[in-house]
Amino acid sequence: MANGFWLSDSAWVAIEPLLPKNQPGARRVDDRRVISGIVHVLKSGCRWGKCPSVYGPPTTIYNRFNRWSWRGLWGRIFAELVAEDLSIDSTAVRVHPIQPPPPPGINAVPGGGSPFSRSRGKS
Repeated sequence: MANGFWLSDSAWVAIEPLLPKNQPGARRVDDRRVISGIVHVLKSGCRWGKCPSVYGPPTTIYNRFNRWSWRGLWGRIFAELVAEDLSIDSTAVRVHPIQPPPPPGINAVPGGGSPFSRSRGKS
């Protein structure tokens, strides 16, 4: 259970009161485990069905993500984490250039200027 993503104790204390309680249906899988599984899928980019079983059944993980998205619960969870100065993910996303910038004095766009300087409409 040490591998993968696991929700911190402080983040769990902040968001637990926001989660739905007494929902009808089968016995609930632990919400903390499921949220950790959802974040794992979103961070790793794997398919929902390939989520490791330590997080619970993949169908449950997908269904909770989907239902909570429709209810707007994720926005409230992230707002609470920001208010508490907590974060689920501290990954830095960096942009890697596809090609290096052109040398000085050479325009990257025919006719000069920037590729963002005119609309796609009339020229």
